[in-house]
Amino acid sequence: MTNPIDGAALLDEVEAFHRRFNVFPTDAAYVAVALWDAHAHLLDCFDSTPRLAFLSPEPGSGKSRALEIVETLVPHPMVAVNASAAALFRAVSGADGRPTILFDEIDTIFGPKAGDNEDLRGFLNAGHRRTGVTYRCIGDGGNQTVQAFPSYCAVAVAGLGSLPDTILTRSVVIRMRRRARNERVEPFRARIHEAEGHKLRDRLAAWAEQARGFVLGAWPEMPDGVTDRPADVWEPLLAIADAVGGQWPERARRACVTLVKAAQTTDKHSLGIRLLTDLRDHVLIGVDKLPTIAILDRLNALDDAPWADLDGKPLDNRRLARMLGEYMTADNAPIRSRNIRTAGGVLKGFHAEDLADAWARYCPPPPQDSATAATPLQPSSEPLNL
Repeated sequence: MTNPIDGAALLDEVEAFHRRFNVFPTDAAYVAVALWDAHAHLLDCFDSTPRLAFLSPEPGSGKSRALEIVETLVPHPMVAVNASAAALFRAVSGADGRPTILFDEIDTIFGPKAGDNEDLRGFLNAGHRRTGVTYRCIGDGGNQTVQAFPSYCAVAVAGLGSLPDTILTRSVVIRMRRRARNERVEPFRARIHEAEGHKLRDRLAAWAEQARGFVLGAWPEMPDGVTDRPADVWEPLLAIADAVGGQWPERARRACVTLVKAAQTTDKHSLGIRLLTDLRDHVLIGVDKLPTIAILDRLNALDDAPWADLDGKPLDNRRLARMLGEYMTADNAPIRSRNIRTAGGVLKGFHAEDLADAWARYCPPPPQDSATAATPLQPSSEPLNL
């Protein structure tokens, strides 16, 4: 008789494997991705499968590397860059085993310049449910018949910006960030490390066979406040966590709450770094905070800058807040305006300390002779004279 596999220890190893090569924004992300890797081996035990989405506002944030590591750990990986919907649904219904689809550069499919991809969007939506199928006409001329092709499969995607809401709400979203200078990862070398990942993959498959009876039909308890679509997304992952035991049930529920709260859509990313850089180099110089109205006045007055004419109108407070909200503070919270005391009263504005982490991650180093190269100012409690 085969000795039982310690599922908790195995998932610890899967998480550690990701930590060697990936920098995720939170511990919750490592937990979610490790559980997603495991769930791909047990799809037939669940009514639905969450999509795993590595998204970021800017390139160079580690999204493709995250997919590479996932690829070594899941069953029958199929890297699908620019694959058509027809190719995907035929692969899922093929005789070679259901693939785990890994879709990099998903923004080229659903981005603002991508055009119409309703067939692919429909495939990804339908494949979320075990009962999901894609209908196609088969045959020649007048001898065609309608055939239902199964669409149910695990899908992980990576891309810039966001996704259509119909896919985003079916996803565990990992908001990737560019590595800070003090964050280190081990270089991934396929010829060396793929074999290590495949050993973990094979052990996950063996554990899945042993755990099938515990997972099949499981109804995991949801954290408070996680209902409707988020509960649908997280149910398979929490079932996996409960099956492995140890600290994973508690860690999974904390991760669930963290990532569900953090889920939000993204906006256009092309101007993000320019905005951050202009704020650092031209606006928040010599001050630790400014009201939004003063920030907008300074931005819109900059020469050779786009802010005075964005789509035919100047940058306003709503769009400024939306663009900055795509980036995170050092505490991994979206950058938001805060109250600032001025001589004329309390106004909403932004603090330099909230932007410092995004500046370090995304902006080029400031010129050594600029004011921004100096030591950052300490927050002041004195009201601003504006």
